Amino acid sequence: MRKLLMLAVCGVLTMGLGAVLADEGKKVTIEGDGLCAKCALGEAKECQNAVVVEKDGKKTTYYLEKNEFFKDAHTTLGLCGAKKDSPVKVKVVGTCVEKDGKHILTPTEKIAKVD
Repeated sequence: MRKLLMLAVCGVLTMGLGAVLADEGKKVTIEGDGLCAKCALGEAKECQNAVVVEKDGKKTTYYLEKNEFFKDAHTTLGLCGAKKDSPVKVKVVGTCVEKDGKHILTPTEKIAKVD
C-alpha cells in the first residue's frame, strides 16, 4: 500500500512539473511591424529582429531570438532597413517567454511578409 501511495504522489508531482514547464514557452502567432531593434527602435546594441504589435491601442514589442530564421528575415525581408514610419508587415510563429520584462519570441517557422 505504501508503494502504491508513493507512486501516486510521484505521478502527481511529475504532471505538475510538466504543466509548469509547458507554460514557459507558449506557442503564439503574431502579426505586426517588423523592424530592427538597433537601427529603427534604438533599443539594442546590435541588430536584432523585433515585431511591434498593436492591440487595443497598446503596443507590445517582441524581440526575436537569433536562430536559422533570423538572418534570412533580417536581410531578405528588409527588417534592418525598415523605418518606424515604413515598417515591414510580418507574421511570426514561435514560442514566447517573458525575460527581464521583455517578450522574447523564438521563431519556429520561416518569418513571412504580410501584404
